[in-house]
Amino acid sequence: MLTTLRATAGRPPTDHTASGVLRLLLSLCGLTALLLTAATLVAAPARAADAPAASRPPTQAAHLADRLRENPVHITDQLPRTVPRSMAPDFARLAERTGVPTYVLVLPGQGGSGEDLLGAVHDRLGRDGLFVLLDESGVRKAAAYGVRAPVEAARTTTVFELPYDAGPLRSFGRFVDVVAQGTEKAEARADAARERFREGNEPEEMYIGPADRKNQSFVTGIALTGVPLTILLLAPCVRRARRRFPRATPLRPAKGRTAKSRTAKGVAATGRPTTPRAAASRSVLRRLLTPGLALATAAAIAVTAPLVFDQTKRGAAPLPGHEDMTARVERVAEGLAQDPIYVDPESPRALDEAQLSRLHDRIERFGRSEGGGPVYVTVVPHLPEDESAGDEELFAAAVRSRLSKAGGVGEADGVYVVADPLDGYIDVFNHGLRLDSLRLLFDVPEFISYGDDRSHEADDHLLGERLDALMTYLDESPRTDEPTSSGEPARPLSPEAENSLPPLYATDFWPGLFVGAVAALLLLGLVAGVLGIVAAVLRRRTPPVLRTQASKLAAPSKPSEAYLRRTAGTELSAAADALAGTDDAGWQALALAWERFDAAMFLVDGDIEGLSSPGGPRTDPATLLAVIILARGARNALDGDTNDRCCAVNPLHGPSAGRRHVRVPAQGNRRRTLSLCPLCLEAATTAPHELPERRLTLPGPAGARVPYDEMEGSPLSALRDGINRLADKARETSPAR
Repeated sequence: MLTTLRATAGRPPTDHTASGVLRLLLSLCGLTALLLTAATLVAAPARAADAPAASRPPTQAAHLADRLRENPVHITDQLPRTVPRSMAPDFARLAERTGVPTYVLVLPGQGGSGEDLLGAVHDRLGRDGLFVLLDESGVRKAAAYGVRAPVEAARTTTVFELPYDAGPLRSFGRFVDVVAQGTEKAEARADAARERFREGNEPEEMYIGPADRKNQSFVTGIALTGVPLTILLLAPCVRRARRRFPRATPLRPAKGRTAKSRTAKGVAATGRPTTPRAAASRSVLRRLLTPGLALATAAAIAVTAPLVFDQTKRGAAPLPGHEDMTARVERVAEGLAQDPIYVDPESPRALDEAQLSRLHDRIERFGRSEGGGPVYVTVVPHLPEDESAGDEELFAAAVRSRLSKAGGVGEADGVYVVADPLDGYIDVFNHGLRLDSLRLLFDVPEFISYGDDRSHEADDHLLGERLDALMTYLDESPRTDEPTSSGEPARPLSPEAENSLPPLYATDFWPGLFVGAVAALLLLGLVAGVLGIVAAVLRRRTPPVLRTQASKLAAPSKPSEAYLRRTAGTELSAAADALAGTDDAGWQALALAWERFDAAMFLVDGDIEGLSSPGGPRTDPATLLAVIILARGARNALDGDTNDRCCAVNPLHGPSAGRRHVRVPAQGNRRRTLSLCPLCLEAATTAPHELPERRLTLPGPAGARVPYDEMEGSPLSALRDGINRLADKARETSPAR
């Protein structure tokens, strides 16, 4: 044997010997690779099974039991906009009133399964007492373990006695009050509350929203313009209509009052006529009354509206502090600093330990791949009540910023995967890796982002399977030449702005101002139409006594003394009412009206009632005609008609419209230039022979008829020079003087 070996050692190596050595080396390499693969497959489950308890995510019940062991009131940091953690002392003070050990949990409304969760927490905690679970709206579940408490009656009472927007703190306070009453009273109160609800007596909402505030602003705007404008427009309209309403019995001042004793309504007790300046002063005060009332009404509405609509908040949530708004982000960032996968311990488990182990391996391999890098996975709920208002991109950016500050080595670049264990949605955001950020935002397969029917039906939404598919998608994603980023997300509203109502004098307040003005105009038209109809009906039911606006065709050319007396009394009463109620005439028009009215009152010695009384003092027909002309002239002046001439053919026709050479006497060819009313002016052209028949005549001695301008001793002779000259003549020849 030794000889053989020596002989062999002394010969040079052959090809056959070299190939054998090569096969031996290949066999050793294959055996080594096989052993390494087997070690890897065995190590994965071993790592999952033998990992220390500190690195395993605790179950939801165990985590909550640990929190209650530290403090009997635990408020999640995921609802800072509705129930900030700083409210814990308030819940604790209310819990002391139950009389039994009370443990309070405030969690998102979709997290946990109610009584099953409370039972599991009780078992983990190992303590008896009253366990209450609340969400962002109020008491959701309650259970008593080892103590007596009317939990169902208290919860029923809370549901039916409080509106849905009462808030969790007020809801828990009502729950505690009912529990403290005892079983018998609590059940009776619950039955009563349930019965009231069945009868339709639902509790009114405690807060309003932006739409309600817009309605309040709209109504305030309408009232602020509609009411004052209605006062400004309707007051003169009603006043004018009242003056134009016909009366069967004319208004008369008290018997014995004269023109020298006229007040604002016609007569004063001083024995002297009121001067035009004093009357004008009173008129100015009356004219300022309506605008002043409208201005005061507008000011009262502007001051009262904020007191009536005094809501300033949309809900019962208090203003959270800075620590409330950053607590969850800090918690997640602290967890990601230790482990690239953070599973929320307050939510139901969505990933088992095997899925976590496989996901860790996939993340490590992606980090070592070309163009790859860190991947951070957060499995936490996202709700409108959280610090980012449910915005996953904003949450990922906040976690990255906090993680960068914690590391102290620049920006924490990587792929941030945000998975929601409650609805199962997955979002991906790239920050600083050589990946197409837009592709990760919008082109991730729908099964990964939103799931399918199987994932919707599963309790865990198949998050483990879908996250594994996401890692495959990341491995296959094309790399870019330069690092990219998803960008900076928009910031949501602050809690203060989100929970605040718009100002009352904003939003729809300005359209309300316009609508209020239009409504006031429409109301004016409606009232004017109604008053016109009423006036027309009254005129048809009133005796045919001519007023200032009487028809010219109805003015007789041969009036009787009784007609003149009735018409004079009616015109004087109407003029007195117009002067007492006017507030929109100018100074000159008001002074002219008073001058003419004074002259008319001088002619009858201020006794208006005596004109219509059968036993009153007799006044000659010429004087009665002068009274009628002066009284009508006073009213015409108030209406803005300062025409000093009336129809020379028949002054009862009214103001003149022009002058014409006409032949009025029945005999003779003498022509005169006379002032004529529109009717007589037309007749002078088309039928001049009718003018003598239209000439006004008055009752004379022995039943004769005398032309009005030929009456001896009458002031009517001055009428040819105008109504104002007639007024001066009346003062000179009046019985009062």
